[in-house]
Amino acid sequence: MYAILETGNQQYKVEEGTRIKIERVEGEVGSEVTFDKIYLVNDGEKTIVGAPVVENAKVVGEIIKQARFRKILVFKKKRRKSYRKKQGHRQYFTEIKIKNIAV
Repeated sequence: MYAILETGNQQYKVEEGTRIKIERVEGEVGSEVTFDKIYLVNDGEKTIVGAPVVENAKVVGEIIKQARFRKILVFKKKRRKSYRKKQGHRQYFTEIKIKNIAV
C-alpha cells in the first residue's frame, strides 16, 4: 500500500515504514504528524485518485529527527566589474517515518 502526499509544496510517494526528509515541520522528536493532503492511495488491488484530494484519507508519521542539510554555496560574479558575492545556506528539514496510511 502506498500514497502520494503533499507537504512543503512538494509531493512524496510513501509506504508504511519508509523514511522521508521533508521541509521543516513543527514538533518534538517522537511526536506524531498527520498529513491530510493525499492525492492518491493504492492498496495493491485498487487505486483511489482524488479530485483534487482523496476524502477522509490521512497519513500518520512519527518525527525521527529535526536537523539541517549540508551547506550549499551560492556564488555570484560579474566579469570585469570586480563584483563577487559568496553565500552559504543550510536548509532545515524534518525526517519522518511513516506509520500508517488510512483511507
